Amino acid sequence: MKFFIDTANLDQIREANELGVLDGVTTNPSLMAKEGIKGVENCNRHYVEICSIVKGDVSAEVIATDYESMIKEGTALATLHPNIVVKVPCIADGIKAIKYFSEKGIRTNCTLIFSPGQALLAAKAGATYVSPFVGRLDDIASDGIELVEKIVDMFNYYGFETQVLAASIRSTQHIIQCIEAGADVATCPLSAIKGLLNHPLTDSGLQKFLADHKKVNS
Repeated sequence: MKFFIDTANLDQIREANELGVLDGVTTNPSLMAKEGIKGVENCNRHYVEICSIVKGDVSAEVIATDYESMIKEGTALATLHPNIVVKVPCIADGIKAIKYFSEKGIRTNCTLIFSPGQALLAAKAGATYVSPFVGRLDDIASDGIELVEKIVDMFNYYGFETQVLAASIRSTQHIIQCIEAGADVATCPLSAIKGLLNHPLTDSGLQKFLADHKKVNS
């Protein structure tokens, strides 16, 4: 499974990349705003800087919600860097835009997926990725991981090449569940990725190794 980091924070992206396990980055307008990045030109510069850090795909989201504006905005984003994947919301005009982009060789990430039907439409339109939102479904007492499983099974059954990018990951446990569900990608906060390192037996084992080394070398 690929690991993407879900942030626009350059320091966190660098730290995740230095671990040697980072495959890409996802961003959205909220994450850009969180970093105080405003204006199209500033956002575009920031995307290019992210692409200079990470070798993998970087999802850059369109703000527009109508077809013509999505095409214009997405085309501009795609020209910023070869690693840019145009992120498009799962609405009617978004599906139409994904079809257009796929025919032009522009890769896409269909975001805000909350049902297998939405994922099916995005895949049929040629999306590179679909992003089911795990945490947001959990927030309304639904099962986000179950949705990931259903989409994975559907894509495997029908032979779609579209990758399942599990988004809205809130915890390390979510990552483990996404692995078990067969997701192609999980986009996560840095804390959730680093949480995979934690185990009390690792900590106690290392302490014992160090203590034993000290005994025989003192």
